[in-house]
Amino acid sequence: MQRKSFSDMACPIARSLEQVGEWWSMLILRDAFAGKTRFDEFQQSLGIASNMLARRLASLVESGMLVRRPYSTRPPRDEYLLTERGRDFRTVLVALLAFGDRHFAVGDGGGARVVETKTGATVEPMLVDRRTGKELVEPDYTIVRGKKATAMARAARPKESAGLLAANAPSRRSAEGARP
Repeated sequence: MQRKSFSDMACPIARSLEQVGEWWSMLILRDAFAGKTRFDEFQQSLGIASNMLARRLASLVESGMLVRRPYSTRPPRDEYLLTERGRDFRTVLVALLAFGDRHFAVGDGGGARVVETKTGATVEPMLVDRRTGKELVEPDYTIVRGKKATAMARAARPKESAGLLAANAPSRRSAEGARP
């Protein structure tokens, strides 16, 4: 079954999913942040078939998330390093980790976590505005559809997320203190 391409959509979420939305890609990037760079390291960590790993690595290189660089000529071997674009994905992985830890944690909490490098203390990630330092939570902040969103996308407002996805207008919740 051929999947839909999001590459022509104006939505930054859809366009990002086009590049890294496949789960193996996100796990490869997770491992790259953990210091893995070589094909065999990724394969051993993930237990992924070599043909699938080769396709995913090639896709991540093509999308500019990783760069492929030779590290041996005999035998010929390459390593895969995060690019600036790939390093920018760290925020997404940390947010996904925090979400998963909160809602889908293994019983003993023995999964991945974010720690302070110097002390090893576990931290609780949150998303903040770089300019103000304020936490990006409702009702003070909302996601709005862009000007290039299709009329159908702008008109669609799921009841449960009406406050999260506004249709080309600032949320009235922050001004009125109530759901729009």
